[in-house]
Amino acid sequence: MAIKRNLISIQTPPSQPGFLGAGHTARAVIQTGYTQSDPFILLMDDVLDKKDEVPVGGPHPHAGFETVSLLIEGEMGNGAHKMEAGGLQIMTAGSGVVHTETIEKKAKMRLMQLWLTLPKDKRWTMPKLQDLPLKNVPKVSENGLNIRIYSGSFAGVSSPVSNYVPLILADIQMQAGTSTLQNIPSSFTTFLYVLEGSLKVGDDDKMINQNQVGWLDRYTDNSLSELRLTAGDTGVRFLLYSAQPQGDPIVSHGPFIGDHDEDIARLYSEYRQGKMNDISFFAGANQ
Repeated sequence: MAIKRNLISIQTPPSQPGFLGAGHTARAVIQTGYTQSDPFILLMDDVLDKKDEVPVGGPHPHAGFETVSLLIEGEMGNGAHKMEAGGLQIMTAGSGVVHTETIEKKAKMRLMQLWLTLPKDKRWTMPKLQDLPLKNVPKVSENGLNIRIYSGSFAGVSSPVSNYVPLILADIQMQAGTSTLQNIPSSFTTFLYVLEGSLKVGDDDKMINQNQVGWLDRYTDNSLSELRLTAGDTGVRFLLYSAQPQGDPIVSHGPFIGDHDEDIARLYSEYRQGKMNDISFFAGANQ
């Protein structure tokens, strides 16, 4: 008999003023310790309604993990790696990069940025950048159900992006009353984040609403498990994040992730000495 997945925790992360000034609100979606959220480190839901042309943001370093950025609304960046609504970008920071995110004009956008750990033996891998524009995102549409599969395999289709840590990321929209039964690995850490509407989860139909996070139970079994989902009275749009736990402790400080405190000190020293290249250097090498 297949393992049936159900909600074990529902959280409502608060929205707070963001670091980009007026018009920026940020919601820290993951409100649990890393041993429970492994391999997910953090997920920020950033909403920006910038009404002036004063530049904000700028260059900053990262190392030891990957950023998985899904742009819900607006546009971000420029040149070959410009992101538009519905696009995904995965930046493998690995051994260390400098990343520049500057917004110089009026802008309205919503960005979901996940920090995903790297396997211990790939912690310091060479940085790289992967772009997946909306037009190339695999999708499934049937009977009131629309799914975009940004990473991994889900609903019978697979994303073209590559992952060091096996990750399923799907943007799912369901019309009111629509139900679906999907399979995900039993051992994967999994949570659902509701962008609009409400969602009933599992055989017990526990409800999660807009801006709420629902965490599923997790098993050591390596088989597939069943996840039953039913849209609420007004329909629903939600994100599903599901990934393989790594089981290795991490140290987190500022923009860096390491295995030990010594890693963090080394990374700060390398950054101050100018030893970290801009991600564009590696993006060109990985084209």
